[in-house]
Amino acid sequence: MTAEKTVSEISSIAKAASLQLAHLSVDIKNRALEEVASAIEGGCSSILQANVKDLEFAQNENISGPLIARLRLNENKIMGMAKGIRSVISLEDPVGQQQMAIEMDEGLTLYRVTCPIGVIGAIFESRPDAVPQISSLCFKSGNAVILKGGREAQHSNKMIVSLITDAIDKVDGVPTGSVQMIKTRSEVADMLKEEKNINLIVPRGSNDFVKYIQENTRIPVLGHSEGICHGYIDSKADLDKAISIVLDSKLQYPAACNAMETLLVHEDIAQGILLPLVKQFRLQNVELVGCDHTRKIIPDMKPAVEADWDTEYTDLKLSIMVVHKLQEAIKFINTYGSGHTDTIVTEEASRAERFLNEVDSSSVLWNASTRFADGFRFGLGAEIGISTNKTHARGPVGLDGLVIYKYKLIGTGQTVAEYSGDNAREFKHKQLPIS
Repeated sequence: MTAEKTVSEISSIAKAASLQLAHLSVDIKNRALEEVASAIEGGCSSILQANVKDLEFAQNENISGPLIARLRLNENKIMGMAKGIRSVISLEDPVGQQQMAIEMDEGLTLYRVTCPIGVIGAIFESRPDAVPQISSLCFKSGNAVILKGGREAQHSNKMIVSLITDAIDKVDGVPTGSVQMIKTRSEVADMLKEEKNINLIVPRGSNDFVKYIQENTRIPVLGHSEGICHGYIDSKADLDKAISIVLDSKLQYPAACNAMETLLVHEDIAQGILLPLVKQFRLQNVELVGCDHTRKIIPDMKPAVEADWDTEYTDLKLSIMVVHKLQEAIKFINTYGSGHTDTIVTEEASRAERFLNEVDSSSVLWNASTRFADGFRFGLGAEIGISTNKTHARGPVGLDGLVIYKYKLIGTGQTVAEYSGDNAREFKHKQLPIS
């Protein structure tokens, strides 16, 4: 029996693989990803069988309904995994893109060029479909990845990773260890100590989980802790449009991190829109809580408490607040929101522009469902996660969020001494066209 590799060994293998992946041709990367997409399609029944085991485990462990919803796979979801991989194939190679060119002096030219980050540690809960998303994005961007899914999805994740690694091993030139997986919670603690080999940690999970990761590693962390997303129906909204958008924001997939958790309504239209909207929500078994003003309109609604405005339900529950003006809605979102996704419904462009400019979130929308805040829907191919950080990547993180850059200086024998002292040469610093 082959001995299990330690996290240190896995990380070292990933580091070595990343150095080769960094200069792998886009043709080889795309060929390998097509093998992966075909393997996922061909392995559909095996993935579903593994998923049944995970669902049985989750139910026996009394895992929450929203997590089980994210865990559950069907044939359409698996075909969607393959479709997502092929959408990544269709994207331009993000590596080696020239971002800047400056002629510092004659025969001395500086370029800034994109390059992979290196090794990504991806830690996520419950969603097996995150495995091909994360793996394909990391691979296309030239990064090695170490995956750690939740224990509730262990059989599904193991099957999918096996299909991925077997598929890319068929392609000559792809280094061993490009995609690896760890399994236990203790291995996560070990991975967080691998700052010499791992360049970025991307956690996807609860607020407490992400905070734990951030507080227990010296590796940079990219991600979001909560998805407390808002919809705001402005006094200038089209009511039919508002009802459609708000219902979709909450009901299309309540367990998603970009599902609406709090609805804000301008007082001028609250009476006219809340009655039909509440009726629709109740038909879908949504538990509603509201502020005092909301409950004057809907007396049998439960009162909201302070904690409701800070809560990500990821379930059929919604809190409702009536506000007096646009600025109050913006202030409320910036106070209680998580910087994830917020939308305004209005027909007045100036009010929409103010909302889009002043709400401090990674995705802000006008007359569109919050559910659009997604890497695939944004045309990024897929996403490794949603970032609410204000670092190099924000919002849905696709290929461009998985590359950084390096400076390349091309000279013809120049020395700094020539540009120092009384008779120093002057730099030109002439901007050149980007090729």
